[in-house]
Amino acid sequence: MSKRILVVDDDPDLVEAVSMLLEAEGMTPLAAYGGVEGLAKAREEAPDLIVLDVMMPDKDGYAVAKELAADETLSKIPLIMLTAVVDHIGDTHYSHSDGKSLVADDYFQKPVDPEILVARIGELVR
Repeated sequence: MSKRILVVDDDPDLVEAVSMLLEAEGMTPLAAYGGVEGLAKAREEAPDLIVLDVMMPDKDGYAVAKELAADETLSKIPLIMLTAVVDHIGDTHYSHSDGKSLVADDYFQKPVDPEILVARIGELVR
């Protein structure tokens, strides 16, 4: 059975690029274009792994990750977080440790090489 990977990002180009590479690796991509939609799809689909962007307009990735971690069923799903934010926006500071403190299995800064991301996904869903 093919591994189902939920890609949550408000950048449709990134979602499409990662989805195409996942398909080429025999995985099934699931797409969501915001935090609210991503959370709903995670609950509906129970994917094998979630790739989650940090900065999204409707609900940021950290808020989504906290809700995933609080859900007994979803908290066991491996999580990779992505962000274009290097240090901070306004008064909010983001760092690699923010993602790790939410029990993310990995954390990549954008722009991420989609092939490197897909390789890491493959490692986590074996």
